[in-house]
Amino acid sequence: MDSLEVELSASEGIWTGALDAIVLYREHAARAGIDLKVNRVPNDGYWSNVWLKHPWCASYWSGRPTEDWMFSQGYAADSSWNETFWKNEHFNKILKEARSELNESKRRDMYWEMQELVHNDGGSVIPLFANHVMAYNKTKLGHPEKVAGNWNLDGYKLIERWWKV
Repeated sequence: MDSLEVELSASEGIWTGALDAIVLYREHAARAGIDLKVNRVPNDGYWSNVWLKHPWCASYWSGRPTEDWMFSQGYAADSSWNETFWKNEHFNKILKEARSELNESKRRDMYWEMQELVHNDGGSVIPLFANHVMAYNKTKLGHPEKVAGNWNLDGYKLIERWWKV
């Protein structure tokens, strides 16, 4: 293939800096002969009018506590949030089998195989990983010993699990 022209829909309403990130991504794609057209769409209604409706659009995913949860929500053929509309029969078979596998080593190998299938055959383009950083004053706030790192504010459980000292 000599060249490729694709359109990526995005909005600043997804996350602050989303359009800047996509413009930067566009510059790097150009070096590979990819003409990435940035389709700037309105912030309002992005998740209902663009996501899962435009052929290619920006989104973000926060971490999930288990591999099964992420694979089931984002990559399973029958998931309503399978944003790439990727369907891989072998992946879906292993996903169901891994849920009931009691041998931890074998289950780990199954999830590794699923990750390899997503990497080699899936439709996701993951240009970055967000780093959720929190800061607080230990003399003013108390919290449980273990704090979730998958979403902001202790996995969005701050209001339930933290207290004023």
